[in-house]
Amino acid sequence: MEEAQTLTFTLLLFLLTLIFFLFRNRTKRKLKLPPSPPFALPVIGHLRLLKPPLHRVFRSISQSLSGAPIFSLRLGTRLVFVVSSHSITEECFTKNDVVLANRPNTIASKHISYDHTTMISAPYGEHWRNLRRIGAVEIFSAHRLNSFLSIRQDEVRRLIVRLSRDTLYEFAKVDIHSMFCDLTFNNIIRMMTGKRYYGDASEENSEAKHVRQLVADVVSVFGVGNAVDYLPVLRWVTGYEKRVKALAGRFDEFLQGLVDERRAAKEKGQTMIDHLLSLQETQPEYYTDRNIKGTILSLILAGTDTSAVTLEWALSSLLNHPEKLRKAREEIDSKIGLDRLVEESDISNLPYLQNIMSETLRLYPAGPLMVPHVASEDCKVGGYDMPRGTTLLVNLWAMHRDPQLWDDPETFKPERFEREGEAHKLMAFGLGRRACPGSGLAQRLVSLTLASLIQCFEWERMGEEEVDMTEAGGVTMPKAKPLVAMSRARTFVGRILHVST
Repeated sequence: MEEAQTLTFTLLLFLLTLIFFLFRNRTKRKLKLPPSPPFALPVIGHLRLLKPPLHRVFRSISQSLSGAPIFSLRLGTRLVFVVSSHSITEECFTKNDVVLANRPNTIASKHISYDHTTMISAPYGEHWRNLRRIGAVEIFSAHRLNSFLSIRQDEVRRLIVRLSRDTLYEFAKVDIHSMFCDLTFNNIIRMMTGKRYYGDASEENSEAKHVRQLVADVVSVFGVGNAVDYLPVLRWVTGYEKRVKALAGRFDEFLQGLVDERRAAKEKGQTMIDHLLSLQETQPEYYTDRNIKGTILSLILAGTDTSAVTLEWALSSLLNHPEKLRKAREEIDSKIGLDRLVEESDISNLPYLQNIMSETLRLYPAGPLMVPHVASEDCKVGGYDMPRGTTLLVNLWAMHRDPQLWDDPETFKPERFEREGEAHKLMAFGLGRRACPGSGLAQRLVSLTLASLIQCFEWERMGEEEVDMTEAGGVTMPKAKPLVAMSRARTFVGRILHVST
């Protein structure tokens, strides 16, 4: 009797399982998915297509599918939609903004971003909304940004002094890339801790070199091209997760050291960590050490390399278009004069400089692929079915070069932004509720730095050949060949530096 019951139960379970899979497959066949490139391989799907730089690969796939503004990929266990249409992107982050407010879980965000709990990586929900509120009020508010104005001005002035030492009387070779990296990292760390890491190359210590490499290593493991995130079995084969765990441990040790240093300081200052630690005393459930470290992590990842890369692309573009550089200098000379350094408050009166920044962000967005989103439930995107759990990637780089959206899209033309409405086409800082909250800080520092370099120095290419504008792979789209240029301080620089001392 028991054997008969067991057999009946087994058959029933088998039939239910068969019905489930048949129903699931039937349901899948009814889904209307975007077009997809051919030859998806068993198990790995289209993973073979993930080669840097991804933004160019994705545009090529779109073109091969008759210019499809949205297409789908099967990457291991995940379904991915890639969008390069302005209108579809707007639809995603207006009509489906809440549904698409989640982030994918990756090995890097799990171990480095404190189990997906930072402002960038946290899933949409109460914890993320609390982080967003903290960021909006305590970090990125106009009042808070204004309180750190002196740091931005001082770092830019130090940059001018450093450059002018060797270029006061004649043109000299300048390593632009490292100079911008030092500037942006010092700015963020001084905001957080009041501490500078980088000065002249001769002053750089072993700790600074260690931190520089540590940050570079952390940035390198983020991104959408890691095959291990799509094929979990690779975790056991490659040792990738073990390496990420070790890196996360080293970076956490660095961040905890910054927090402990400020906590132990006899005199409390006005740094960001000091402020967060004071809030920790009254609201310990919100301002935990983990959340404070996550905030520092987010600022370092989103506010250092991105700003340095943007500055490098901007100056490279101006070197290849000297007439644009002259026009920008003439605007600054006429509006600011030669008796003082340009200030942050002057930027609003320099429309052509702002156009240069907009055109740089159009052609060379520091995040060529928007930070990935994940659908928390089934929805419709661009007329297609997007099942729950689908990853959404937005190819900003391709969108910003869409000939249907931009006139002469491959050409550096700041003048295009003189037309009303052009700036609204830009999405360099994302869109919707998960757009980059630090865009105001980034724009302030980058605009002031570029204006100061144009005002205070003459710039030339290393030779007759144009600056190589090839981009490398990576989350922030760095230049394949770091910028090196010739620079000479203008005659009045020494005088105004002396006066402003």
